[in-house]
Amino acid sequence: MKAKYLLPLAVFLVLVGFLAAGLKLNPREVPSPLIGRAAPAFTAPYLIDPAVIDLAVKPNAEARKDLAPMEFTPQELMGKVWVMNVWASWCAPCREEHPLLLALQRQQVAPMVGLNYKDQAAQALSLLQRYGNPYSVSITDTDGRIGMDYGVYGVPETYVVDKQGVIRLKHIGALTADDVQRKLLPLIAELNKS
Repeated sequence: MKAKYLLPLAVFLVLVGFLAAGLKLNPREVPSPLIGRAAPAFTAPYLIDPAVIDLAVKPNAEARKDLAPMEFTPQELMGKVWVMNVWASWCAPCREEHPLLLALQRQQVAPMVGLNYKDQAAQALSLLQRYGNPYSVSITDTDGRIGMDYGVYGVPETYVVDKQGVIRLKHIGALTADDVQRKLLPLIAELNKS
């Protein structure tokens, strides 16, 4: 008769153990199957057209010959450590981390690619004009396909990619000053040495 009650009690205790262990996990540190693998290839249109920027400097008709292509691909950054930040104008946590991204860009430790995710270009451009543009390159992912390839759970997310095009870090959620100082900067410095 006692054995009849021991089995349900044992199952209950095992479940409680799993739940207790789950409560100690940090949801921002979800392991990504992409860490240590090549960053997914993509081609994305620019949010901020380099032609517009260049034509302000070289307003003649011949300036277009010297410009970058109208779409960006990560291949352009091979041989460099770079950071990709997935963001959107409708994302409140993105605005919280924005000053940190501006500070990171001023340090010029690595090119920063801003992937504008499932957003309207007008709103995205308005946000960058209002708060500043921390990105070396701003590109769009209006349908979310690039985000899907990178395993984006939501915005913001930040990736560090090494010189060989391998993802070395995926940070879920808004970056904090502590994240930048303890994770991003040391990793970028280490990757730049190799």
